[in-house]
Formats: sequence, C-alpha cells, structure tokens
Amino acid sequence: MSEDRAILYTPDNHEPLRDKGWDEAWVRTRIEAIADDAESAVSNDGLWPVHPLDDDPEYWAGAGVYFGAAGVVWALHRLGRERPDLIRDRHARYLERPDWPGVVPSYLMGEAGILLVSYLLEPAEETAAELARAIAANRENESNEMLWGSPGTMLAALAMHRATGEERWAELWRSSADELWRRWESTATGIYLWTQQLYGKERVLVGAGHGFAGNALALLAGRDLHHSSRALELDERIVATAAALARREDGLANWAPEAGGELAHRAGIRVQWCHGAPGMVMSLSAAAVDDASFTELLEAGGELVWAAGPLAKGPGLCHGTAGNGVAFLALFERTGDARWLDRARRFAVHALLQVERHRAQYGMGRYSLWTGDLGVALMAESCIDGRAGMPSLEWA
Repeated sequence: MSEDRAILYTPDNHEPLRDKGWDEAWVRTRIEAIADDAESAVSNDGLWPVHPLDDDPEYWAGAGVYFGAAGVVWALHRLGRERPDLIRDRHARYLERPDWPGVVPSYLMGEAGILLVSYLLEPAEETAAELARAIAANRENESNEMLWGSPGTMLAALAMHRATGEERWAELWRSSADELWRRWESTATGIYLWTQQLYGKERVLVGAGHGFAGNALALLAGRDLHHSSRALELDERIVATAAALARREDGLANWAPEAGGELAHRAGIRVQWCHGAPGMVMSLSAAAVDDASFTELLEAGGELVWAAGPLAKGPGLCHGTAGNGVAFLALFERTGDARWLDRARRFAVHALLQVERHRAQYGMGRYSLWTGDLGVALMAESCIDGRAGMPSLEWA
C-alpha cells in the first residue's frame, strides 16, 4: 500500500477481504438462515433481544426502523416473511415507551418509520392519517439530517406516494423539500451546505447519516416532484459541493465528516455509510448522470472503499461492510461496469462471514436492520440481481 493511499483511510479500521468468491446458493442459504433466526428470536412482547454492541443506556432498541422492531419486520417483509402481527400495535406501544427520551416523528428513529411499516403490511386509513401527521410535524425539524429530520420523513412520504398514488403524499414531500431547500445555504466558497442542530451541538456535516449527502439523497429521490428548474439546479449544487469537499490522492477520494474539518477523528478516518466515501457515493450516485467528471469522482470514492477493504468493526449497513458494499451497487447502476457488481458481491460474502463470526463470538444474532444481520441479508439479496439502493432508504 502506498503512503498516498494510507492518508485517506486508516488501515487498522479494515481487514483483508476473504478469499471466498460469490456462490449464489451459499448466499441464499445464509440469507434464509438469518431470516429464520430473526423470526424465531422474537419474544412474547414482539421485541428482539438487544445485542451487546447495541446496548446503550441512552436508548431502548424497541420500536423504530433503525434499531428496533419496525426495521426487523420490514426486513422480514422484504425477505418474503409476512409478519404484520409483529407491527400491529407497535406504534401505540412506542407512544407509551419511546425508544429515546420523548416521542419523535422521525422516520429512522421515531413514529413515521413505525407507521410506514404498519401501513405497508396492513393498509389502513387511520394509520395513513397518523403517518401524514408525523411527516408534517417533522417538516421544520432543526436537525437538517436523515436520521431525525425531514429528509427521512420525506422518504416516508415518497414511499407512500408510490404505494398509493395519492397526491397528498406528493404535497407532503414538496412541503418538506421546499423548507429543506430554503435552508440549503451558499457558502463563501460557492458551495451549498446545511447546518445541523444535533445532540446539543451546531455543526456543518457532509456525510449520508447526518449531513449534506443524506439530504441530497432525499431531494434526488423525489426528483420527478420538483419543478424542472430546481431539478437542474439540484444536480449543479450537488456536483459543485461534492467536488469541492473531496479529498483526493492517487486515484482515490474520501470526504471528511465535517465541512472544513479533518478526515480523521478519535477512531481514525471513517470509511462507512454514515461518514465517508461509501455514503457519499451511494447517496449522490443518481445526480448528474451524464457528467463524466462527476462519475469519475464517484468512482474514485468507490476505489477508496475497495482499497481500504471490509470494515473490521462489523458487517452491518450504517458502519459496516455491507453498507460499504452498497456503494459498489450504486456505481454498477450508474456505469454498467460489471467490476462494481463483482466487488459488491465480494463484500456481501465477506459480510455474511462476519455475521457468522460475530454469532460465534457473542452467542446470538444482532437483530436490527441498520446495525445488524438483517441489513446484511438484504444487501446480499440485492447482489443477486444487482439492484442498487440502501435498504429502507431507496426502496420500500
């Protein structure tokens, strides 16, 4: 490894890619095993055991899409296991005991995600009305990011618009998009960023989880609902901002978590969905599709993910090997180059092997969509037919 490459990622945060190649039958068997285990592990109260790596006194992994039951039930649904009984009263129980201190309307962390999954499995107007209320309530969320703010609930509105064809969901999406666009501010250097009010701090974040890229994804996902002039400007802002913030060396590219900040933080340089090249590539891959120089930049991000290798911390979506592999699927969709599909499949196999290793280490599965085994299963399933999209963000 050259010194140039080493400065864009921290080698100790990654591990060598396993030699095992793609074997569809082997992959399907492990996807089914993960789904079987998730179905059998649910307790009588409709919840799953909390994994030691998710055991944090600041939250209770009970109901939401990111950590909790809604994410598990939705993943089982995507894997062909219909369990509406496990989501039927989950919203009411969430209101009694929210995952975090206080009820929040957000998609990944609160009400909207639970209600969306409930509706998708058992459509009911009462559920839809509650979901519409939550989306509207989150329009002016000051966090200006995906997990808590309006970009997440915009995706819930978009999923409902596609599921029902009803104009009210398009209007809810546009209302939040208008406010998000209003807050998208030009900087002194001519790029466009949001300011996040998050966990008691004000920051200007770049990545998919809490910053620019995740917000851009939400705006790109509803491109057909924008006015044509705004859709064109959307591409221009994304390209200019992503290019200006990229750190490039030796054919590779990465992005710092914070605009103007250092690549490294206390745990080294992050290369994962929430912060770094994987989330940037996945989130922005639908922008300016005819711009060859932007494609080259995104591919440089993909090359960084490949050069760094699988994440040593684990297999999941948010900050694991499977989430990094989703970036390769995005590049395969954008370019049609089969090497990106091959790389995605190699990461999927490695992530499935990491699942097995973690189960042996901890004596249990990790029952969550974004941090656990089901996210890995869904990413691996996407690799079978080369389908792009981050589970629960780009397809419902």
